[in-house]
Amino acid sequence: MLSETSTATVRATLPAVGAAIGDIADLFYRKLFEAHPELLRDLFNRGNQASGTQRRALAGSIAAFATRLVENPGTRPDVMLNRIAHKHASLGITAPQYAVVHTHLLAAVAEVLGDAVTPEVAAAWDEVYWLMANALIALEERLYAQQDVTAGDVWREWTVTSRVEDTEDVATFRITPADGTPAPAFRPGQYVSVQVELPDGAHQIRQYSLTGSTRSTTRSFSVKRVRGEAGPEGEVSAHLHERLRPGDRLRVSAPYGDLVLDGSDAPLLLASAGIGCTPILSMLEHLAEQGHGSPVTVVHGDRSPADHALRADHEALTGRLPGAVSHFWYENPEPAPSGGSTDRTGRVDLSDVAVAPGTRAYLCGPLPFMRAVRSQLLGKGVAPADIHYEVFGPDLWLAQD
Repeated sequence: MLSETSTATVRATLPAVGAAIGDIADLFYRKLFEAHPELLRDLFNRGNQASGTQRRALAGSIAAFATRLVENPGTRPDVMLNRIAHKHASLGITAPQYAVVHTHLLAAVAEVLGDAVTPEVAAAWDEVYWLMANALIALEERLYAQQDVTAGDVWREWTVTSRVEDTEDVATFRITPADGTPAPAFRPGQYVSVQVELPDGAHQIRQYSLTGSTRSTTRSFSVKRVRGEAGPEGEVSAHLHERLRPGDRLRVSAPYGDLVLDGSDAPLLLASAGIGCTPILSMLEHLAEQGHGSPVTVVHGDRSPADHALRADHEALTGRLPGAVSHFWYENPEPAPSGGSTDRTGRVDLSDVAVAPGTRAYLCGPLPFMRAVRSQLLGKGVAPADIHYEVFGPDLWLAQD
């Protein structure tokens, strides 16, 4: 909780900071990478930096946290913090790195706002920063302890045992620990970070959802190649598609992610678009293994049946659940393999999809898709707290918790 003095100062300066937060984030990252170029090379996603999405996510999270502190004293946005903490844990972020961020972030605030940053203003925003940082550090320490790893040392070597080309742009890799020890347990819907060395020597990291059964002794993940149609080409996805073959080694983190089933018997709606189907498939596998008996509605949107990665698994797993139903929408319909799904043309529209009272929803896909589905679910009476989502990449949504 902010002190009374800092609360008044932050409330008074929040409009100015909020208006300049984009410029502050830009300058912060410039300062950070000038002082620590290794962070851009070996930790931060260079593609997200080039597109500006990481900067916008940082700005949004700070603004959201500060707003919560002054508008709802005594509370904090735990859903947002938990999501950030899981992502940080999968990267091996350590507590001392928060001090590095603090140095350059507060310097950027002072430079952008100039004389408006009095000692009182600096102290108030310093308090905001450390309230957020310390909350994340505590969450991350618990996450490391749960996986029996130490901060900054979440990695182990894995061997690729097989590779399957699911679609023209999606490949699935099955991996096993290189040292022969058991694979760490994971919860349906979680992801791992994969670190690769690129031709320029950079060690870039990306997150991929785990698919398959949690009971399996191996692990699998699917990678969609980012072609660069709407931004920079995905350098890691291209590297994995072009170079990774059975027998190769990978550095893979312990599993993390907060988009996980809560174990209840409530009716479920599992909605995905594109490669966002991967955490959903893991959930479906788990539900089938557990004999989940409540209604399950499976919703998916894609460009075409040919682009729908793991479609056969999507249908087969749904078919293993009594009373479950799937609805697939395709923007470019074409002849598709026969199955138990109801195929539709266009984008996902839940207007005539029945949603049982008490439904809990899990969403994964592009932001416009998730926003649209969330709005439709709210309109059907689903409680905001019962709608959960996962973002591949920086979280630019920060939907209400």
